[in-house]
Amino acid sequence: MGQELLTAVALVLVIEGIVPFMSPGFLRRIMLQIVEQTDRALRITGLVTMLAGVILLYLVH
Repeated sequence: MGQELLTAVALVLVIEGIVPFMSPGFLRRIMLQIVEQTDRALRITGLVTMLAGVILLYLVH
C-alpha cells in the first residue's frame, strides 16, 4: 500500500512538472488567469477535478 501511494505521488509530480518544463510562459499566463478567478469558480474547478479523479479510479479498478 505504501509503495503504491509513493508511486502515485511520484507520477503526480512528473505530470505537474511537464507544463513548466515545456512552456513556462504558458504556465505564467494560466496562473494569471487563475488569480483572477473568484473563490467560487476555483472551488467548482477543484470539485470537478476531484470527481474526475474518483471516477477515473473507479473505472481503472
